[in-house]
Amino acid sequence: MSTIITEYLDDVKSNLRLEAGDENEIISELATHIEDEVQELKQNGLPEEEAASTCVRLLGSAKTVAHLIYEAHSQGSWRQALLASLPHIAFALIFILNWFQGIVPVLIVLVVILFVTAYGWWRRKSTWLFTWLGYSLLPVIATGLTLLYLPRGLDWVAVIIYVPMALYLMIRVATQTIKRDWLHLSLMLLPVPVVVAWFVIAHWNGKLEGNVFDRLSYYGPAIGSSFFALAVGVIAFVRIRRRWLKIAVLFLTGVITLSLVGIYTSGQLSFMGLLLLMLLLGSIFLIPAWLDKSVRTRRRGKLFAQRPQFL
Repeated sequence: MSTIITEYLDDVKSNLRLEAGDENEIISELATHIEDEVQELKQNGLPEEEAASTCVRLLGSAKTVAHLIYEAHSQGSWRQALLASLPHIAFALIFILNWFQGIVPVLIVLVVILFVTAYGWWRRKSTWLFTWLGYSLLPVIATGLTLLYLPRGLDWVAVIIYVPMALYLMIRVATQTIKRDWLHLSLMLLPVPVVVAWFVIAHWNGKLEGNVFDRLSYYGPAIGSSFFALAVGVIAFVRIRRRWLKIAVLFLTGVITLSLVGIYTSGQLSFMGLLLLMLLLGSIFLIPAWLDKSVRTRRRGKLFAQRPQFL
């Protein structure tokens, strides 16, 4: 295969953000199509390199071709959309039905989530997996929050042992996810601002008396509704083709859900608190996008350096 064609296919693949299996199949089909076109041009009298260059030029830029391929293959099925929404629905039911007050139902849900996440991670990283992956990190977050209540003098346990391990795990997961698509990292982290908002409200010592579980029980239907809102947004995300619409739907889902939290709690979440949560929501889109751009820029630089340079 011509060097020009190989470089073109590499550029197309570097701009694709689909499942690895799908990407390889698409690139193989595109390579076959290009080779057929090159053979036809060669039969018309063009030299091989000129035929390859002409074919690549007629196809258009690699980025444009990758964008068109993405839109043609990025829409998930209704089955995938339902699978992606199931963790949100499960946590919605936990709070609506007050299952969180019993350790057994919560453990069952977490074990199922961990099992499905592990299976999906090692088998095939489909789009639906990343919502499960986000919830599978909840035990790590919950452990960190629990360490806040350690007696004085034991704080060093959190700093020396837990924090490095937790950071390593999260960075490892984030790195692997960004390699696939930064938007999937945003999808994975989408519940974080909502969970933080309800955690703050549950520990609010204001007009509502009682312990944390009493306050969670009081807000149970509202908490469940916020998770149902996330589920609806994720279903729309999976079913949409256009990438910019996917980003818009995911971001608006977070904004609407946080706004609902503010309405449900009747102003107990201050304007400044809500603003900080909105900034947190924005960061789970901006930071992954920036990291992805940096990673891809370095990757293209390495590919360019490895290519033979002609004078």
